[in-house]
Amino acid sequence: MPRQNYGLRIFHNQPKKVSTQHHPENSSGGIVIDALIAIVLSVALIILANHFEVWKHIKGNENVVSSEQILEEQEICKFGYDVSGYFFTDLELKADQFLGDLLYYEGISFDKIAKLEEKSKDIYSVRKLKAGKYLTFVRPDSCSTPCSFVYQPDPYGYVVYSLEDSLDVKYVEKEVVAHVETASGTVTSSLWNAMIDNGLQPAVIDMMEDALSSAVDFYHAQKGDRFKLVFERNYIDGEAIGVGKLLGAYYENDYGQHYAVRYKSDNYEGYFDLEGRATKRAFLRAPVKFSRISSRYNRNRLHPIKGRRIPHLGTDYAAPYGTPIHAVANGVVEIAGYGKGNGKYVKLRHNKTYQTQYLHMQRFAKGIRKGTRVGQGQVIGYVGSTGLATGPHVCFRFWKNGRQIDHLRENFPPAKPIKKDELEDYFIKRDEMKYMLDVINFESDQDKLAHDPDNLSS
Repeated sequence: MPRQNYGLRIFHNQPKKVSTQHHPENSSGGIVIDALIAIVLSVALIILANHFEVWKHIKGNENVVSSEQILEEQEICKFGYDVSGYFFTDLELKADQFLGDLLYYEGISFDKIAKLEEKSKDIYSVRKLKAGKYLTFVRPDSCSTPCSFVYQPDPYGYVVYSLEDSLDVKYVEKEVVAHVETASGTVTSSLWNAMIDNGLQPAVIDMMEDALSSAVDFYHAQKGDRFKLVFERNYIDGEAIGVGKLLGAYYENDYGQHYAVRYKSDNYEGYFDLEGRATKRAFLRAPVKFSRISSRYNRNRLHPIKGRRIPHLGTDYAAPYGTPIHAVANGVVEIAGYGKGNGKYVKLRHNKTYQTQYLHMQRFAKGIRKGTRVGQGQVIGYVGSTGLATGPHVCFRFWKNGRQIDHLRENFPPAKPIKKDELEDYFIKRDEMKYMLDVINFESDQDKLAHDPDNLSS
């Protein structure tokens, strides 16, 4: 991203001498004009200072660098080798090829190939190389035997197999570069469609819902609701590979304007509103993302399988098989087992007052067993239809003081706000992020929502 120069160039012109005679009326007029010019310049400087603060906020993260800087580094260095001193040739691996034959053809002895295979076992075995991928041979000159070859198993790193006298194998993680980007949109059918149709990934939607979970009921998003986001998109070698942190969020609905600002210090990490109150409740509203309520808490429900009226003391969230199920709050696993009606289920104790239960799981998440401590939002299992279930869903049950309740009607205690002695620091970062959100324009459905922060001033 090219750096913007918010500069103000002032040209000083010597006044022309038009008369030696003093005119009082002209003098007062000149004072008025000078005063107006001073006011205009002051306003302009204030606006430019605000833009500078936004830019400073974006550039303040040492991991956020420009795409030009990435390209410059790529042109100088490739796989750790100076491009001016080495030659690189790519070879596509095909099915039924033998690496030993390829290396032998390149002048590598069978003895060295055997040692390389043994050396690679603990790093990235040469037996894992797959057809369709490429090997890159590195040579000191265009006609020499390769000094190494490189294999990229995924976008996140590459393996260098050194073929010099001291054989060596190393896996190198590529640098992930975060670009700050913005998004905005208006709900016309559903929030999910409004974001997906404009190129935003589910991970961004997930983070926005978490950041504003205490202020916005996303299960009842309405046509006309609007949102703005500031988030990081991660790049490797100039290619987008996913999203990073959500830095700020804004949501506007019939109930007002809602802000969430990401703040991290020695004592806090999370999202807070404009007053410094945590925007994430002590309990999440639902254990499954992007789901729908298929059956509510009902003491007089007709059971779909047994055919008689049996109280339904939980809330069913329908979702596809394998959808992750999240702990709604910090807690300890009391039960991870199987019941004839419940199927595979997990029960958590959160404190002396609250317990939750998650039924009909397809399977438990790794490490989930009795006594395991879990954090809010941690995956504890996956949606299934084990036990008495007509389709894939999670039956979510909630206990308060040993009695099952409708959690959707419960007023949970709010999370702790930022303490007064740290509010001043938070308010500085809050103001910077609020400005960034406020200058984002709402766009039409035809326009792309993703922006480069270089355009914030436009």
